[in-house]
Amino acid sequence: MTADGIIFDIDGTLWDSTEVIAARWNQLFAGEPDLCGLRITGDDLKKLFGKLLKEIGEILFQGCSPARQEELLEKCYRAEEEVLRSHPPAPYEGVPETIQTLARRFPLFIVSNCQSGYIELFLEATGLGPFFSGHLCPGDTGLPKADNIRILSERFGLKHGVYVGDTALDERSAKAAGTAFIFASYGFGRAEHPDHVILSPRDLPALFDCRGK
Repeated sequence: MTADGIIFDIDGTLWDSTEVIAARWNQLFAGEPDLCGLRITGDDLKKLFGKLLKEIGEILFQGCSPARQEELLEKCYRAEEEVLRSHPPAPYEGVPETIQTLARRFPLFIVSNCQSGYIELFLEATGLGPFFSGHLCPGDTGLPKADNIRILSERFGLKHGVYVGDTALDERSAKAAGTAFIFASYGFGRAEHPDHVILSPRDLPALFDCRGK
């Protein structure tokens, strides 16, 4: 497969933070009387992650005013940052060595539909920061994933970028940005017509003929 850079999603592609975050958010919800005993599971979050932050607030807190939704989301993300710093999940098996192998040959990037600071937290928690050349998210730009893939590709001069993600939204975003899409089938969602499918992060180097290099 031809590429001059590889762009990754995070949740469902590089790690799964849903159980850790769900537990912490439930603690937060218990202290908010207007949420009426709202509880979520890791599986609930798998359906929400990848959506824009405003949309997540509208789904989770649909009985609240827009201002209250924004306030609750801000509390959620502060609590999320705290728990991920103190109890970060491990990356998926095979991710660290795969990233190190690919970084010897390609510049690596992250584009994720998350708040500002989340990508940096992931890179710090996993120790993978030195292997990535750049990243972008709606928290930085206010734009959806397709636009961020396009902006990052233009910024770093990628002509044959590849996006690795785990949902139909990832696939649509990559194709809208004119980027090839590799579907991480071990993640949270499905894809319609990916360019390639991987069953494990360890499958990636073989696609680019860089095993052991």
